[in-house]
Amino acid sequence: MSERLATASNIWITGASSGIGESVARALVKGGHKLVLTGRRPEPLTQISALAPERITPAVADTTSKENLHSIAPILESHGNLNMAILNAGTCEYLDIADYSSDVIEKNIQTNVIGTARCVEIALPALRRTRAKGLPATLVIVGSSAWWFPFARAEGYGASKAALAYFAHSLRADLAAEGIEVVLVSPGFVKTPLTERNDFPMPFLVTADAAAERIISGLANGHNEIAFPKRFTWIMKCLSALPQSLIDRMAASMARKSTTEQETK
Repeated sequence: MSERLATASNIWITGASSGIGESVARALVKGGHKLVLTGRRPEPLTQISALAPERITPAVADTTSKENLHSIAPILESHGNLNMAILNAGTCEYLDIADYSSDVIEKNIQTNVIGTARCVEIALPALRRTRAKGLPATLVIVGSSAWWFPFARAEGYGASKAALAYFAHSLRADLAAEGIEVVLVSPGFVKTPLTERNDFPMPFLVTADAAAERIISGLANGHNEIAFPKRFTWIMKCLSALPQSLIDRMAASMARKSTTEQETK
């Protein structure tokens, strides 16, 4: 049985003001854990903190800003040894190929990849101090299952999530000798404020609360790869194993049907 979450833990969660991050925070505080919650908007963080003000500390910051993140680094020490960092902050902007703009690619990469990498920069020293005391330390990176198939208009979003997967796997290799575990979470469609704006069918859509339950269960059971819902992620993995020429034809066929702007998380 994994030591993760077996006892009251000190956990940092980014992207905690809505969606998956908020649901994970609410579930973990019910489990008796102490949380540092980061998001750009103070009001939602304050509302969540009211659930257990003695165990929740809001730490407002934009994860793409080095200055913001380094200013809250001392807060990670305020609750004691940092046992886990759940890096969940992310965005999605889709590309209109008829009006191609590299800015769309940059925005996805800046938030999803650079923002996550900057969070690691302040989480890792705290996790190392925890591990040096013989306590469990886990780094959790929330990506997406979208990168398994080249969806139309997802050049920026999919590329950023593919980069996160490689980033997480490389970190896992480098940190193994230190005993710091690295977990990659790859959700399918989750009902969040972002996906509520979608104008296309989202197969196997799950609620943010259901996503949080699966993430926490996977962490508690010691899994280093958490992908859900299973039916959707298995389909995606099977598609990714097809010959590239077939994948290309399928993706192009789907692209010809995509004429309106879409956003997904």
